[in-house]
Amino acid sequence: MDLKERIRRSPSQREEEVLVAAAASPRGRKGGAAMLLLRWSVSAGALLVFGVLLLLLAGGSAARRGQFIHADSSDGAGRHDLRLVRPREEDGTSGSPEVVKDKLLGGLLVPGFDEQACLSRYQSALYRQPSPHFPSTYLLERLREHEALQKKCGPHTEFYRKAVEQLKSGQDIKVMDCNYLVWIAYSGLGNRILTIASAFLYAILTNRVLLVDGDKGTVDLFCEPFPETSWFLPSDFPTKHLKNFSAGSPESYGNMLKSKALQSSPAFLYLHLAHDYSAFDKLFFCEDNQQYLQTIPWLILKSDNYFVPSLFLIPAYQEELMKLFPQRDTVFHHLGRYLFHPSNVVWGMVTRYYDSYLATADEKLGIQIRVFDTETGPFQHVLDQVLACTLKEHLLPEVNTQEPVVPSRKARSKAVLVTSLNSGYYEKFRNMYWEHPTTNGETISFHQPSHEEHQNSDKKMHNMKAWAEIYLLSLSDVMVTSAWSTFGYVAQGLSGLKPWLLLKPENRTAPDPPCRQVLSMEPCFHAPPFYDCKAKRGVDTGKLVPHVRHCEDMSWGLKLVDQS
Repeated sequence: MDLKERIRRSPSQREEEVLVAAAASPRGRKGGAAMLLLRWSVSAGALLVFGVLLLLLAGGSAARRGQFIHADSSDGAGRHDLRLVRPREEDGTSGSPEVVKDKLLGGLLVPGFDEQACLSRYQSALYRQPSPHFPSTYLLERLREHEALQKKCGPHTEFYRKAVEQLKSGQDIKVMDCNYLVWIAYSGLGNRILTIASAFLYAILTNRVLLVDGDKGTVDLFCEPFPETSWFLPSDFPTKHLKNFSAGSPESYGNMLKSKALQSSPAFLYLHLAHDYSAFDKLFFCEDNQQYLQTIPWLILKSDNYFVPSLFLIPAYQEELMKLFPQRDTVFHHLGRYLFHPSNVVWGMVTRYYDSYLATADEKLGIQIRVFDTETGPFQHVLDQVLACTLKEHLLPEVNTQEPVVPSRKARSKAVLVTSLNSGYYEKFRNMYWEHPTTNGETISFHQPSHEEHQNSDKKMHNMKAWAEIYLLSLSDVMVTSAWSTFGYVAQGLSGLKPWLLLKPENRTAPDPPCRQVLSMEPCFHAPPFYDCKAKRGVDTGKLVPHVRHCEDMSWGLKLVDQS
């Protein structure tokens, strides 16, 4: 039975129904011995229920401290659950009913991992609202198939050893039982996360093993997503110069097409799908070229783009993609939650901050401010834009500058998480709501975990803080993000929210309107091709199918939307 449709009735409810049925029955009124037996069984059952409730209450308390309640049983769909019980409120009344948490995220994840090696994998359900978006049965089947492929062909297997030997030989070789897609670490953290997700989807579509370059701290940020194997590229991988591949590399598929130097079956090809790729590189998205690439055992990919929308425009993959994602705008939401589990170090940063500053608030608002300006802020026009957006859309209340109103101790609370390289915006907001009461009586608190001032994607701790803040932002109930920012794209995708998007200012002037709610939670493909592969001419690829549209924040970008 689907988790969404499952209805659980407590033992006490079932016992009450037995008593009512017995009282209504003529035999129940006349059978004294039977009634005595019933009373004895109900009393024993009540004691058992009382003991179980005590255990659940203790477990719920532990869970709210970031610990984990194991559930060895599962429903018919193989989905294991977590149960949390809210403690009693201060006035003595009971809290909300029992909350059921699905630690396997609707079947995206599988049980059996070492939980201590990656605490976030199953504990994330304790911190995040259940997603209203359920993965398709077909996606779950394909994920299980891909896990088997990664285990069969991954590093340190016999298949991998033979494939590497053939790669070393440099000779023309044919596709084997195991073929590979190697992702090269490139660009900032948000871009890397989006391109890994894109590469993973392409690996599923083409039945390839995905190997991830652990450079730029990648190995320190994420847990292994596949059971009983590793997705990290071994350090002794023979192609040492792959880090230096670029748009001008002669090994690139685009340059080989341009110079007509393609061999019948080279050992590997380099795919350059970064923002500076050429018209020949973009032929990757043509069906005929995809057919040729299927004959290459090793593909090496470098990109800073979320190129998933253009995969939906390749005819050979369309039917498969529709089956995988019947709801078109959930691609990154499902794949992101499947792939990206913070390492224990990063997860500690996430949970400590959340439990200290955000957990007790009635509502959590996330505001992500990214300014693409060479000068350091804070900028008044950005502050004006954020305030105009949050006040206009009633995300934050107005402040009362006339009367020194003291709010009630039981006033509704809102915690605002601010993520920005600059601390100035946070300080302005904090002072504004500290110095003046709100007009609706809400208490507003502002929190900013870090302010690194400059992006430095090559530093390990910088990346760890960035990943922790992306994850914290994704735990918001409502979100405001910045145009063009992959940091914000990742957070909105993991959360399943459609954020309010701060439109890009022009000439240091806040735009009007200051923000708009996005059509879908999918990230934007910033540099898509505009080419009709069959007609061999330019075309607006944002108008070919109803589920691939132009982005709200970048008129030439592409994103997936759901028409249903």
